[in-house]
Amino acid sequence: MITDFAPAQVAWAGSEDPAAPLVVLLHGRGADEHSILSIVPHLPVGPAYAAVRAPIAEGGGYAWFANRGIGRPVTESLAATMTWFRAWLDEVAPAGRPVVLVGFSGGAAFAGGLLLDEPSRFSGAAILYGTLPFDAGVPVTPGRLVGAKVFVAQGDRDVVIPRELLDRTWSYVTGESGATAHTRRDPGGHGITAETAVELRDWIAAVVEP
Repeated sequence: MITDFAPAQVAWAGSEDPAAPLVVLLHGRGADEHSILSIVPHLPVGPAYAAVRAPIAEGGGYAWFANRGIGRPVTESLAATMTWFRAWLDEVAPAGRPVVLVGFSGGAAFAGGLLLDEPSRFSGAAILYGTLPFDAGVPVTPGRLVGAKVFVAQGDRDVVIPRELLDRTWSYVTGESGATAHTRRDPGGHGITAETAVELRDWIAAVVEP
């Protein structure tokens, strides 16, 4: 398994103040950093936005981890990419700088893994049209996310992420995790809707406000 990853490639937008709250955008599998950066005009003014390119080349784009099925990360791969990500994050967001994760699809699983691995490190995490990385080496014990702020959005007709994983994610975040959860169900499929973007904007603004 490849673990010697290249330095992070990042597309930046928003505030250039190194102390501003940092919102990290994590794209879906097979995409890149520019695909998710397009959501920034719909999000609050004030934070800095960093769209990070996943470190594993795949399908003309990039992936956050090797998987053993859609939404099911290989444990060793997820651990390696999380270590790589944290090395980048520690440089741009030293202790005291608020960090919010926003992950879509495969990026949602990665965001969830980071949050579950180190809940106190992040001000909040948005799990958009994706699953938490169950059975992948990160703890999903009851009460793991007490005090964490989590936004979960899902599409009722999503046929990309297995329904059992979406349901398990919804149940865990809104129940046994202990998180402060904001949830949204769309009637559509696997994609961020305008309505979800509005709720995400308002949720981020509330999470990062002083």
